[in-house]
Amino acid sequence: MSDNNSLLYGLDQRVPPLPAFFSALQHVLAGVVGVITPPLIIGGALGLGEWLPYLISMSLLVSGIGTFLQSNRVCGIGAGMICMQGPSFAFVGVAIAGGMWVKQQGGGAHDVLAMLFGVNAVAALVPIVVSRFIEPLKKVFTPIVTGSVIALIGISLIKVAMVNWCGGEQAKDFASPGNIALGAITLAVIVLLGCARNRWLRLSSIVIGMAIGCVVAALSGKFHFTGVGDSWFRLPALFPFGFHFNTAIFLPIALISLVCILEAVGDLTANCLISGRSITDAEFRSRLKGGVLADGISCVLAAMLCAFPNTTFAQNNGVIQMTGVASRFVGRYIGVILVLLGLFPPFGELLRQIPAPVLGGATMVMFGCVVVAGIRIITQAPLEQRDVIIVALTFGVGLGIQAVPEFLAHFPLFIANLLGSAAASGGLVAIVLSMAIPHQKSTTAPEGERSHDRA
Repeated sequence: MSDNNSLLYGLDQRVPPLPAFFSALQHVLAGVVGVITPPLIIGGALGLGEWLPYLISMSLLVSGIGTFLQSNRVCGIGAGMICMQGPSFAFVGVAIAGGMWVKQQGGGAHDVLAMLFGVNAVAALVPIVVSRFIEPLKKVFTPIVTGSVIALIGISLIKVAMVNWCGGEQAKDFASPGNIALGAITLAVIVLLGCARNRWLRLSSIVIGMAIGCVVAALSGKFHFTGVGDSWFRLPALFPFGFHFNTAIFLPIALISLVCILEAVGDLTANCLISGRSITDAEFRSRLKGGVLADGISCVLAAMLCAFPNTTFAQNNGVIQMTGVASRFVGRYIGVILVLLGLFPPFGELLRQIPAPVLGGATMVMFGCVVVAGIRIITQAPLEQRDVIIVALTFGVGLGIQAVPEFLAHFPLFIANLLGSAAASGGLVAIVLSMAIPHQKSTTAPEGERSHDRA
């Protein structure tokens, strides 16, 4: 029996190899675009086209190692859950700004990469240090704060899914009826199979849905296979571009590392809740400590191998809900698959060519599940008036800044980059208000029974 009635496999249950592989493959399909997109954006903006294949391969490799660390929880490292790792989009803006500064000083591509990865290696110490103080920070990372952040992350991801459903950024046929229909077919197949009572259909719903979507795309002329490149195997190297450091570039990256810790805490909390575990006991705090520590170690490895800073992805929470598989042993399969994708570039290139509408339709329901997970965390106990105010302003500020980014136009660049995402700006508001607004004194319940004390 699983740890939760809605789960086919609980957190510590071993899954037979074949269903474990199918479940892991669905996590990879849901997150692989998120893994390769940050290096594509940063490399394109900084003119690093020659090194893009290497940067993408290393991103996949480090994501696999980080995911493996998270699932195993050895020596206190890792959350012991399915926590897929990948480059954080939060670092894209400051990485581009830092690279542009190096170029303005007369540096070339090697200098840009040496500076970015040198600074990232030092900034990776931030989550490692913070992970040692998770216990005293539990008063800051309350269910109201973490639930609000994870819901904002899910809402932000829904926009990504919708853009892909329409055809992807800069698509000539953006939002065409053909793209909408292709995403809808993929989504319909996943939902139908996800609701099936047959365990195998539910386990493979995302893989089957995306496979059918790709077949339909090929028949309609929207999927054109372009080959897998010339390189069949790529070995990593330690700091192949050297190591440089600059304090001016380090400070904004270190600040964003703190924001990513808040997002990671939200993701880990949602993962624990979805996996049927308590989010109020000592075991949960131990998982948070190990998860944030694994994030930091993963960031160190990323800098050493020339991949951008890693964080825990929220996508896998939606996949867990769709498939009903929360077993941490599936995380090992995910890690191995990602490592192989990094060492053997043709596999990653093949996944990269999945049509955007197929990907958008497949991820829409999963990202919606992430929002639901955040709402469940917020509403696990009755809300006080202060809680309502905190949640209202968190969503208002976070979604407002995301909808009108010009709000930050006259702020310093590093502040604009720091608060540019809904999760970052909303999370900061949630933390400040949670610490500033006192709890209301209850006149009907004893002190020990108040919901905020339970949280």
